[in-house]
Amino acid sequence: MPKIVILPHEELCPEGVAFEAEAGVTVCDAALANGVDIEHACEKSCACTTCHVVVREGFDTMEEPDELEEDLLDKAWGLEPESRLSCQAVVGSEDLVVEIPRYTINQVSERH
Repeated sequence: MPKIVILPHEELCPEGVAFEAEAGVTVCDAALANGVDIEHACEKSCACTTCHVVVREGFDTMEEPDELEEDLLDKAWGLEPESRLSCQAVVGSEDLVVEIPRYTINQVSERH
């Protein structure tokens, strides 16, 4: 089973976290199931960028993003070549190292 390492994030997981995830689940679902409360304002329907992550290792082992995801990523804060929407990024057979950007573009965040 592949392992996902979430790098330290000041608010969501200050010490970072590592866990196993089944192939075929999204990075977002795997993170949420393992206590990482990643934002997902559109309820994982690929309609916003709040679940934006940067895949630091294992990016090339994942399926490529579709056109809708790429269009949305253009609006994400801190976009990098290895950026993905975690609600669309499906875990494959290889380990991943993921960074959650410090900021998101969320006009209606309930976190203060």
